[in-house]
Amino acid sequence: MKTTFMANAGNIERKWFVVDAEGQTLGRLAAEVAKVLRGKHKPTFTPHVDTGDFVIVVNADKVVLSSKKLIQKTYFHHSGYPGGSTFTQAGQMLEKHPERVVEMAIRGMLPKNKLGEQMYRKLNVYAGAEHPHQAQKPEVLTLDIR
Repeated sequence: MKTTFMANAGNIERKWFVVDAEGQTLGRLAAEVAKVLRGKHKPTFTPHVDTGDFVIVVNADKVVLSSKKLIQKTYFHHSGYPGGSTFTQAGQMLEKHPERVVEMAIRGMLPKNKLGEQMYRKLNVYAGAEHPHQAQKPEVLTLDIR
């Protein structure tokens, strides 16, 4: 009788991937990157273990939002004090902090627990085309986006 393979910290092999976000739709890009961060693209995926790979997203400032989301989509933040609500439009956030827009979209698609935090730490997002991770020899990740 065969046993089911269960990954653990000792037998996980991690790779580095680089993704170019230029011209990609934000939600579709985030879904594919979250899948790689979780490790669901590997046959050794185990739900209770972080089997995912490292992902570098470049050109975050050139990501595309569909429809009227630049104006209608808002990001909410509260300082914790009375009247401390802050609403920011997606267009403004994309101009000032394009990395945050991509990071928040990807983070929302990861599990909301300690394992999700561990997966999120393997994400690196940069607004421009340059990144400081050449020493890791990242492979180009081709996304299966329609």
